[in-house]
Amino acid sequence: MRGMLGVTPEHGFGKASAIGGVAAVIFGLFGKRPDRMAPVNALLGRIVAASREPALYLEGRVPDDFEGRFEALTLHAFLVLRRLRELPEPAAGVAQDLVDASFSYLELGFRQGGVGDVSVPKRMKKIGRSFYGRIGAYEEAFASDEPGALAAALGRNVSPQADAETLARHAHAVAAHLATLDLDGILTADPIFPKFESSLTK
Repeated sequence: MRGMLGVTPEHGFGKASAIGGVAAVIFGLFGKRPDRMAPVNALLGRIVAASREPALYLEGRVPDDFEGRFEALTLHAFLVLRRLRELPEPAAGVAQDLVDASFSYLELGFRQGGVGDVSVPKRMKKIGRSFYGRIGAYEEAFASDEPGALAAALGRNVSPQADAETLARHAHAVAAHLATLDLDGILTADPIFPKFESSLTK
């Protein structure tokens, strides 16, 4: 059974304001120059959009609640971070900025959902453990020689009801596509991900 992340589905994540508004808040949270963060926030916007693709929740059977949306976001963020780690500098810096932006987006969702200042750090600590735990599990699965390793990891983390085989097929298709992009391509390609629906008939 999945560990709950401490927020109910009606809370803010996945229902926050448009990513442009999120990006404006992220600038203030980090104190980083907007010209540095603008392409990273635009990339995050495309990751968020891909993680909200309706087919993920309908045909892919990802639960349409906070936990499910978190899992979809984490999977797509992982795939981009994995590619960034393969690229030369300054890709590593972009990867760290993307992680920072992702956590600020999640924190914003909590705050917009009415979670108080005292509770937010505890929720974010739990989110951090969940995020990095999944990053490690998916990285290990990609490195495994076992054909079903990624599907097994997705089944454990996303939900027992999810179509883990199709999610794994989608993740491999995304990874193959990202492997064709350099850093400029990752920051500018729109869309950056193949449609989930294209994995349904493979």
